[in-house]
Amino acid sequence: MPRSISIHPDRKQTVEDALKRNGFLTQGDFAAHIGKALSTVSNFFNAKKVAISTFEEICEVLGLDKREIQRSLQSDQEPEMIAIPDFFAYDDAWVGRENLVKELSDHLKVSCRLLILLGISGIGKTALAEKLAIDLQGWFDGNSKLLRANFDFGDKASDFVSVAFRWLEESGEKLSPENKKPEILLAMLVNYLRENRVLVLIDSLEKLLKVNDTENSNNFADEWWEKFFLNILATESCQGRIILTSQDLPVKLLVSRYNNFWHRQVLSGLSESEQVELFETTGLDVDEDSADKSLLIRIGKAYQGHPLVLRVIIGEILSEPFNGDVQAYWQDDRENTSQKIEEVEKALAEAKQGKTMGEDDEWQLHRLTREVQEQVNKQRLQVAFERLARDVKDAYILLCAASVYRAPEKEAYWLEHLAVWLRRLEQQSCGQERKNRAVDELRNRFLVEESLNHNKKRVLGQHNLIRSVAIEHRNQLSQTLKAGV
Repeated sequence: MPRSISIHPDRKQTVEDALKRNGFLTQGDFAAHIGKALSTVSNFFNAKKVAISTFEEICEVLGLDKREIQRSLQSDQEPEMIAIPDFFAYDDAWVGRENLVKELSDHLKVSCRLLILLGISGIGKTALAEKLAIDLQGWFDGNSKLLRANFDFGDKASDFVSVAFRWLEESGEKLSPENKKPEILLAMLVNYLRENRVLVLIDSLEKLLKVNDTENSNNFADEWWEKFFLNILATESCQGRIILTSQDLPVKLLVSRYNNFWHRQVLSGLSESEQVELFETTGLDVDEDSADKSLLIRIGKAYQGHPLVLRVIIGEILSEPFNGDVQAYWQDDRENTSQKIEEVEKALAEAKQGKTMGEDDEWQLHRLTREVQEQVNKQRLQVAFERLARDVKDAYILLCAASVYRAPEKEAYWLEHLAVWLRRLEQQSCGQERKNRAVDELRNRFLVEESLNHNKKRVLGQHNLIRSVAIEHRNQLSQTLKAGV
C-alpha cells in the first residue's frame, strides 16, 4: 500500500473551488486553520503527493469525496516518463528546490549547452539532473531518446570512443567498425547534438578526471572527453543539451569565452522546510502537535539537510522494528542514536559561544546506524576520502588536520595545521605554493565550505558529515605517527 497519494491533476479546480466555498481566502489561511505546514497544503492543491492521513483530513474539512478527486492507484503505477528510462535517484519523494529547478530549466532552454551540477556525495546531484530531464521533456524532441552514461560503476567502459559509439547507435546512426576512430566519432556526435534537440545526462564525471602533478586542476584521463565538451561549447550553434554531475570541478571546461554556454551549480542540503516536507511525503508525522517533529528536525539539522542520509534514516524508521516510531528510533540503545546527535548539538552550541576548537570531539554522524554506515559511509564517503588520499595527499592531510575546528576559521589557520602535520610526517617544512595547492584541491572537490565571518573576512569550514569522517581519519593519522609508520 502507498503511504502517500495525490489528487488527480484534472481535479485541481475542484479543490480550489472547495477552498473558496468553505470561506478560506488563501491556502495559507487553510493551512493555519488545520495546523498543517503551508508546503504540505500547497502540495495537496498542486496535485503532489501527501500522506494518506493528511489527504483524508483535508478532504473531510473541505467536504470533498476523496474517491472522486484522488489519482487512481493504477495511474500511480504507470511510468511517469515514457521517453526517459532508467531513473534511479528521482522518485515520488522528491521535495523542494522548486526555484532552482525553474532557474536551471530556463538556463538550458535559452543558451546553456553544458550544465554542471556539483557537490559532495549524496547531496542530490543525480536526482536534480533527473528532475530537470522530466521537466524538460516537452522542450526536447518528442521522439528523441535520453543519452546517458553513469561512471559511478567501474564495470562499464568509460573511454570516449566506447561511450560515443553506443550513444550514436542508440540515436539510430549507422556505424561500422571503421567508425571506431575518436576523431570520426567526435565529429559525428558533435554534429548530431548540434542538429538535434536531445538531452545527454552524464553522472559521476569525477571518475573521468585525474590530477595533474603540475597544475591545481583535474584533467581528463581520456583527452577526447575534453575535446568533446570543448567542441560542444565552441560550435556556432547547438540544439542538444548536456547535464553533468560531479564531485570534482572539471576546471578545463570552464573557459571564460564560452561563459554564455555553460553554467555550474553547487548544491547544498535541503532547507528545514524542505526536510519537513520530505518527512511528511514519506509518511512520517510532522504535525505541529507531534512530538516526532522536533526530533526529526534535530536529526535534519545535525546533517545539514543531507538528502541521502535523511532518506536512509527515514527508511530505517519506517522499517522493522520501528515501523514508523520516531521516538523509539531516537531512543534506540543499540545504536545510541540520540547520544550521537546530542554530542554534535553540544559541540555546535559551544562553537557559537566561542569554543571553536574541538580536538577531542568524536563525532559519529557517518556511523549513526548500521544502514548509514553501510549506504553512506562505506559506499560513498570513505571512497571519496580514499580517492583524495590517493590523488592529492596534502589535501587529504589538510582536510583531516582542519577537522579540529567546529566552526569556520581563517584559511591561514587551516594552512598552519597542514604545515605542522607535514613537519611531523615528513620532517620538513611546507612552502606556500604547496599549501595553496592543497586548499585549492579541496575547493575543487567541494570538501571545504567558504563563507564570510562577522568581520566580512573569508573563512573555511566543513560540512558536519565531512567533519565527522575527517575526525576519524585524523585519528588514524595520529595512530600512524605514534606507531612510527
